[in-house]
Amino acid sequence: MTACGLDFGTSNTTLGVPRDDGAVLCDLEDGESTLPSAIFFDRFGARRLGRAAIEAYVEGVDGRLMSGLKSVLGSSLLDEKTQIGTRRVAFRHVIASYIQGVKQQAEGGLGHELTAVVHGRPVHFVDGDPRADRRAEDALRTIAREIGFSEVCFQFEPIAAALDYEQHIASEQIALIADIGGGTSDFSIVRISPERRLMVERGDDILANDGVHIGGTDFDRVLTLRSVTPLLGHNTPMKRAGLYVPSSYFHDISTWHRINRLYDPKVLTEVRQVRRDAARPELIDRLIRAIEERRGHALVGAVEKAKIRLASQPHTAIPLDWIGEGIAVELSQADLAERTAALASRISARVATCLKLAGLKADDIEALFLTGGSTRLAHVRRAIIAELPHARVIEGDTFGSVGVGLSIEAGRRFGPGRDEVAMMRRSAGG
Repeated sequence: MTACGLDFGTSNTTLGVPRDDGAVLCDLEDGESTLPSAIFFDRFGARRLGRAAIEAYVEGVDGRLMSGLKSVLGSSLLDEKTQIGTRRVAFRHVIASYIQGVKQQAEGGLGHELTAVVHGRPVHFVDGDPRADRRAEDALRTIAREIGFSEVCFQFEPIAAALDYEQHIASEQIALIADIGGGTSDFSIVRISPERRLMVERGDDILANDGVHIGGTDFDRVLTLRSVTPLLGHNTPMKRAGLYVPSSYFHDISTWHRINRLYDPKVLTEVRQVRRDAARPELIDRLIRAIEERRGHALVGAVEKAKIRLASQPHTAIPLDWIGEGIAVELSQADLAERTAALASRISARVATCLKLAGLKADDIEALFLTGGSTRLAHVRRAIIAELPHARVIEGDTFGSVGVGLSIEAGRRFGPGRDEVAMMRRSAGG
């Protein structure tokens, strides 16, 4: 089988292949099936992916780390150019290089080429902008073909998660699939059963889809802005009454895919000018040091790790020894919940929208299937579960359910019976 399912996520990526008994995720790095969605180019332009990319950055190898690349799909950033070694390269080519690397690593382990792919996609790449949403999908389709996939199709990520869950049920039910990932929160209401999972065409079983462009990286951004950047001068006054230090620098350093903007020499010149007129220049010195030493990704990475720790422990700290000996930001689960409450509320609100689209009530949902890394956050889970208080809560594979489901879909779309399925669709007018 030369088909695969590819879950290119904001934070993590998986690639799987169909098997007679379901699907299996490929090893992408050192025996791990989950690969961090990060790419590092050294000063000669050679690339490293995933953990190797992050390790090169942490070790101080001269080069560029980029992560959260999925977030630029559908935005004007996609065709902007960034410096890679001695060349300026469009972000779409950086995404292509990353996905090509994932494909090649999977092919190396499988021992054969992959020529067909079912790409996962969020319900909305871009909220409230159908044209931008189409551009995002078209860009991924073009990239997939450029790197060697001759056949490309898409499936919604929460639908893929439903296909994984359906392999383990004994009776028909209506389930709401909540996939809270790194960049988006997606919901689907699906009718599933042991009999239906044998069918290829499942359009009638999808009762509703909805989503919002909020995910784990937004929690990282808000937590960084509210907990860490004040130590770098955020929200501090200028000497002139009524003026404050420009906030754009702090938003850039808190947002994964915008961090590299700060490393333009013109930006550093601007920040030094701001320092001269700042009421707290010693704090702006810290921002300057963060830019000069390219600490942006490490800073947000430390916040992300603290957020992950708070999913299982009541208290943690973000060490900031580079600012000064013993300096750290103390955080609790309550702090995380309070500072990101608006995000959790916006996510959980999509459940009611999804129910309305399906023409159902909360009590009609028998199972709530949770997948995606951000479902580990206690206040996010509580907010979603509160919308469906009587549903049975099912824990999916946090990072693997979507990839497995996409691989199952690849077997259905590109497997031995595909020609017959295509004829059935044409005869039905599909």
